[in-house]
Amino acid sequence: MSAVILVTGGTGLVGKAIEYVIENEPQGSRFAKRPGEKWIFASSRDADLRDPKQTLELFEKYQPTHVIHLAALVGGLFANRERKATFLRDNMLINDNVLHTARIKKVQKVISCLSTCVFPDKIDYPLTEEKVHLGPPHDSNFGYAYAKRMVDVQNHAYKEEFGCNFTSAIPTNVFGPHDNFNLRHAHVIPALIHKCYLAKKNGTPFKVMGDGSPLRQFIYSRDLAKLFIWQLREYDDVEPVIFSVDENDEISIRDVANAIVEVMKYDLGAQFENEPNDNGQDRKPASNAKLMKLIGEFKFTPFKEALRESVAWFLDNYDNARTGHASN
Repeated sequence: MSAVILVTGGTGLVGKAIEYVIENEPQGSRFAKRPGEKWIFASSRDADLRDPKQTLELFEKYQPTHVIHLAALVGGLFANRERKATFLRDNMLINDNVLHTARIKKVQKVISCLSTCVFPDKIDYPLTEEKVHLGPPHDSNFGYAYAKRMVDVQNHAYKEEFGCNFTSAIPTNVFGPHDNFNLRHAHVIPALIHKCYLAKKNGTPFKVMGDGSPLRQFIYSRDLAKLFIWQLREYDDVEPVIFSVDENDEISIRDVANAIVEVMKYDLGAQFENEPNDNGQDRKPASNAKLMKLIGEFKFTPFKEALRESVAWFLDNYDNARTGHASN
């Protein structure tokens, strides 16, 4: 059966990972490209999804039967704090245009990518899918968080009124090739990779904020890509699914930094600044029990192997990666 799968935000971290899996997964694999499938990886250069006219034109150009919706206005902690209205409005416009256009163009299925920031700030752990709406998100990024949370509301509304097959995924901390390594905006792993690179290059200390004690669940982008492909083909419920490694696979920021030192062969080691105020939350574990029950057998890439592949990509592509070269 023929299918046209449109991936919005298709040139970002997760979009590039999906493209990699589709192009490289061996035939016979559950996640391989299937006969009759056409994959379109669209970027903001193809359409400004805040604009309903451009969104409609994109859908009319490619006539997708399925959509993996990754596009979003994203930014670091500072941007989220300073531009809450912009993050709220732009992301609500993007999501509303994509879902509305998917409905009127009779797209068979849409999967939207959420974030663990949608969960309430004050909540009992572990995070599970039914806890999304049990309280307000953290104040630091409530604009982005509420816009993402509203996608789940929209999915339910479209299903109830129009019968649309719209659903969503909630990944934990993602890293991998094609990440954003700009030190002003990067998440923890790409930021530490870039900082260690600069420390080794310049013969300076590799300093890590905090004492390294917080625990996080990290998912490799190419594993996440496989989970999106699985969800596209095999999951048809409106309720979201958390995409994460097991709670027992939490890893400390200290261990992450030390693993980066080892992979990058930086002889001086990481220096932790030991300011507990810089730690953030001690841990915010998410349960992957629903995912594993549904998907059955799935092997996550071991953390150090995924880190080696990410560092190798960064070193090989430094000149073209998102590094914010002014930092160099």
